Amino acid sequence: MKMETLKTAGIELPRFGLGTWYLGENARKEIDELEALRTGIEMGVTLFDTAEMYGNGGAERLLGKAIKPYDRSKLQIVSKVYPHNAGRNQIFKSCENSLRRLNTEYLDVYLLHWRGSVPFSETVECMEELKAQGKIRAWGVSNLDTDDMEELESVKNGKNCALNQVLYHLGSRGIEYDLLPWTQRRKMPVMTYCPLAQGGRLRRGLLSSSSVKKTAEKYGASPIQILLAFVLYQENTIAIPRSGSACHVKELVDSLRISLTQEDMVLLSKDFPAPTRKTYLDIV
Repeated sequence: MKMETLKTAGIELPRFGLGTWYLGENARKEIDELEALRTGIEMGVTLFDTAEMYGNGGAERLLGKAIKPYDRSKLQIVSKVYPHNAGRNQIFKSCENSLRRLNTEYLDVYLLHWRGSVPFSETVECMEELKAQGKIRAWGVSNLDTDDMEELESVKNGKNCALNQVLYHLGSRGIEYDLLPWTQRRKMPVMTYCPLAQGGRLRRGLLSSSSVKKTAEKYGASPIQILLAFVLYQENTIAIPRSGSACHVKELVDSLRISLTQEDMVLLSKDFPAPTRKTYLDIV
């Protein structure tokens, strides 16, 4: 299946990829997790998101194994650096460690995982050096709200930020109030993690809602597929759901056939309305 793409900071990224949060943490699950990631590649998925934080590098190692049989030049790999490693003293070592675990020579995008005590100016300067060295093709941020993004934009080369990765799904629409419009005006993609919501009560409520069920019936789809289609309805979004199951990956990729209408969005918004005021970012 051909993936729709977005251009940003000199690179091109698919609007759908696979995340690796919580993967690579249990050796007994490795075979299934490798199969899930490789199933995605066989179905046309080329974008993968990971981080040095995930499983203390375990997710990066797993992803490195998964992509080894494939042409690296046709894949887009995103990883993230801890805030406390995002300064000159540590970021170059952190990047090298991620590259080693992934068994690759470069990252397509390197993200600041969340804001810490290191000044944006220092992190951006180092990110630009990593670009010049060929270690990364582009850089971005994660979990930054609108005021943070405005501050980032004000520092030297801050406008080179390729994307902002934040939590977003039908049950957590806070970014629609100001952050999403801010990025859309700049044609900066928002990469959405947990687009299917976390497990537990909230996810159960989403999957069992009458509006989600009715929309799923309309498209001959599962509620999970409607949650993913909701995220991709928004302009300039990239969805990176996580899955350790090949069967689930197939379901996710199949959801890309669904294009929700404005009428669908009105129905979904009855149960899960868009924000009418500023709310702070959800993190998990």
